[in-house]
Amino acid sequence: MSENLNEFNSDELQAPEWLNDDFFLKVLTNCENKTSKIILNNAKISPASMKGDHYASVMFRALLDYDLDGVAQTKSVIVKTIPETEGHKKEMLDKSNIFETEINMYNEALPRFEQILRDCGDNTVLKPSCLYSALEPKQVIVLEDLVASGYEVVRDRVLSEEEVKATYAKLAKWHAVSYKIGLEEPHYFDKIKGGIFTLSFSMDMPFLTDGIKYFVDMLKATPSLQEYLPYFEAIKPNLWEKCRASFAEYREAPQENGCYVLCHGDFHTKNAMFKYQNVSRELEDVMLLDFQVSYFGPLANDLIYSLYLLLDENLRLEFNTMLYYYYTVFKSTLIKIGFTGSLPTLEQIRQQYYRQRYFELFIVVTFLPIRFAFTDQGDRCENALTSDDFRRNMYYTKGYLKYLEEILPRYLHLGYFEDLV
Repeated sequence: MSENLNEFNSDELQAPEWLNDDFFLKVLTNCENKTSKIILNNAKISPASMKGDHYASVMFRALLDYDLDGVAQTKSVIVKTIPETEGHKKEMLDKSNIFETEINMYNEALPRFEQILRDCGDNTVLKPSCLYSALEPKQVIVLEDLVASGYEVVRDRVLSEEEVKATYAKLAKWHAVSYKIGLEEPHYFDKIKGGIFTLSFSMDMPFLTDGIKYFVDMLKATPSLQEYLPYFEAIKPNLWEKCRASFAEYREAPQENGCYVLCHGDFHTKNAMFKYQNVSRELEDVMLLDFQVSYFGPLANDLIYSLYLLLDENLRLEFNTMLYYYYTVFKSTLIKIGFTGSLPTLEQIRQQYYRQRYFELFIVVTFLPIRFAFTDQGDRCENALTSDDFRRNMYYTKGYLKYLEEILPRYLHLGYFEDLV
């Protein structure tokens, strides 16, 4: 382990007692040939990720040394579970169904997507392999360690256009397969009802619920932005409900010609890992991660989320190019997997994007300030979740205010604020 313990989340410095030899022997038995003789010699446990990489779980890396039918083997695995320490985070996760959702994604939905792609000659792998999972007695998922296969998380820089396109390509294939399944088997995704607005603990997280309040206060105190104050004061009372309805649209009020897919739900930079050629550093592959808040809903929601949490300010200016690239992969994948219905058009997707504009406003007033604050001050995820002063102050970072001066006029010209006041 690195000598600098501040690099890691505090709840990942000490593994729980049940992560012992018996547990890892169970994992190995589950992922190796059931008739093999397995002897576990050693399990070395360390934190699996850096501070700020994730929140709704704790993650450990375990390097397993074992004998398989008398032959020495090593395997590196990632263990994802909930914190043992009593507190708000544990209480929040104990009451949620996010592990149930993610287990379903790893074991049922995504393997089926990959098989459908393979059946038409596309060997795309969307996610790491799940080696073991359980909800009782502990909520836990054990995954292959992508680092051991040469993948890495991009830190300390923005994604390149090539990396973004590769990430969108995988999302487009995922979306296309789920779009076809959703039309042919309307109840297939009934178990996947996540999404940040439907989770029981979301209303207990001030950084989610109070963002619009901080934003309105900032507008009042910022002369250059005060002309937009009436619009956001009008939005403030019902922004959360508008977003909740957007996420639940497929189940509660499906729209004619709506494009509904299995949404990733948290499609941002840290939920992708990239593999590069050793010498040239040419991009070879990208793998998607973290499906705890996946849900079946409007395709545009993943795109809106990605615009602000996957792309940097320069690539956001090229979003139309990125969207067109995504759409070409989405459409070609539907044709390849034998979809015989009416193919969604790019215009349909753009119309859906506009319909979900309240969600875009939510992202800008809730998540985007955190991203700018992290850029200015380094990752402080815990502060953003627990400190009212930190949350309030992050609305006044220079980068965020400058960006609002550019984006709010654009929203006005796009008609986002029509009929509000």
